[in-house]
Amino acid sequence: MLISPSILSADFADLGAEIRRVRNADWVHVDVMDNHFVPNLTIGLPVVEAVVRVSPLPVDAHLMIDDPDRWAASYAQAGARSVTFHVEAAHDPVATARAIRAAGARAGVAVKPGTPFEPYAGLLPELDMVLVMTVEPGFGGQSFMADQMDKVRAVRAAIDRLGRDVWVQVDGGVAEDTIGRCAAAGANVFVAGSAVYRAKDPGAAVTRLRDLAAAALGA
Repeated sequence: MLISPSILSADFADLGAEIRRVRNADWVHVDVMDNHFVPNLTIGLPVVEAVVRVSPLPVDAHLMIDDPDRWAASYAQAGARSVTFHVEAAHDPVATARAIRAAGARAGVAVKPGTPFEPYAGLLPELDMVLVMTVEPGFGGQSFMADQMDKVRAVRAAIDRLGRDVWVQVDGGVAEDTIGRCAAAGANVFVAGSAVYRAKDPGAAVTRLRDLAAAALGA
């Protein structure tokens, strides 16, 4: 059960200190948005490079951008240990995943709530992670979309059939009252933004979320 707090909900004025507040997490999740693929503009490659330099945690970069085929490998070269791109924006997802891996990072694809996973199941041999969005990508603090649990189950089943160690990540509305459902459906990597950074003690919130995910599996 891996917790990846999203700095989208953190204080951008001091990201180094904000990441250190959750040093007990497994990853730090960085949302890259270009105001084209999604209607929001956040940070780009130079800030990700800076985050990599100051973060005690491996960086999990989620690219919500047009033309990830061109840019994704650059985030791996910048030091992100995991780079996820949206399959809806990629022209050649196989080549893009291979370029990310060749640059030394884990390769992931993300699917929006309205995108079925089944047409892309053939990509699994090229991937290290599948991200199922449980909100519409673009903004933090949205309500969890419980209907996406069927997709999480479908992704987990496809991975199990293949017999590969591919992680299933969920992102959007993950909090104390929803993380158990995600874990029970088959997710094992959980992105949490406001549930962590709006808590009085973000580090304690990370521990609580991890415990709840484990409890949902009887661990």
